[in-house]
Amino acid sequence: MLRIAVVGATGAVGRECLALLDGGIVPVEQVVPVGSARSLGRDLGNELGLSLPMAQLVMLDDLDPAGLDVAVFSAGAEISAREAERLASAGVLVVDNSSAFRMRPDVPLVVPQVNPGALDDRPGPNLVANPNCSTIQLVRALKPLHELAGLEDVVVATYQAASGGGVRGLRELAEGSRAILDDPRAQGTPGGRFGQPLSFNLVPEIGLQDDTGLTHEERKLVREPRKILGLPDLRVSATAVRVPVFDCHSEAVHVRLREPVTTESVEAALAATPGLRSYGGSQSPSYPMPRTVFARPEDRALVHVGRIRVEPEDDRAAALWVVADNLWVGAALNALQIVELGLKNGWLG
Repeated sequence: MLRIAVVGATGAVGRECLALLDGGIVPVEQVVPVGSARSLGRDLGNELGLSLPMAQLVMLDDLDPAGLDVAVFSAGAEISAREAERLASAGVLVVDNSSAFRMRPDVPLVVPQVNPGALDDRPGPNLVANPNCSTIQLVRALKPLHELAGLEDVVVATYQAASGGGVRGLRELAEGSRAILDDPRAQGTPGGRFGQPLSFNLVPEIGLQDDTGLTHEERKLVREPRKILGLPDLRVSATAVRVPVFDCHSEAVHVRLREPVTTESVEAALAATPGLRSYGGSQSPSYPMPRTVFARPEDRALVHVGRIRVEPEDDRAAALWVVADNLWVGAALNALQIVELGLKNGWLG
């Protein structure tokens, strides 16, 4: 039985962590919710209808690492960079959802379905990095293709939901949509969570651009798959777009492989992969969509892949449409599956 702290418990990912813990994903002795000063006094267990053994919500500065087994951080890179190692140095396993530690050589970047061997042993710094939400669903679809025919190039365009901007992002999309429905000529005001108005709009910029024109989100999509898949020379080109969808990220993925494949062999490889739901050409529709993926808990826990096709003129080029719940598969669920893997491997708990 574990004693787990959830840092950022009142945010979108933190609340999903609590809900998944309530569902019994790992055995829990007590959960300690950690929030900001304005959250003190909130009874999250009652608010969210949880039956978890919950401690009183505390601020991070007041969190005592004594007796804690795990801390799941979902409060942003700045807070993680400042506080995570304090807990890790006290013997607490920290699973961090931010970008603070992902590319540090001594910190494993883990998707349990893709590179579980990274956690055969407890990591020396007591830190495990959770990848970017878009990276997780991407590499889970790429792994069976690499095993089938070897990856050479990846081109991905993401269509990322407002929930990637947290509770504030969801609120902005809802309020902006209502304003435009009241007045279709309303343009909204630049700024806010997404830099530009998102309602009835597409924003092809997630994070700041660097000198090459890549955004922060696109840099993650280029670098993180290489580390997770163990392919340091993998060529990845990414375009990240924020779309006016509340939940679930989608990706159009085009890969070039080292060996020839058929649509049938790609479909079979994906269908045989645990945790993936493959949509074949005979199904109607032959593709997943954010609204249907988000509708049921059993679907929220999977990566969905459709529109599977091999280019008629190039039998080493394949295209996929990938959809997953960014708050579950892309964040909370992956983090807790990391904890589950530590328990399975015997070095945690």
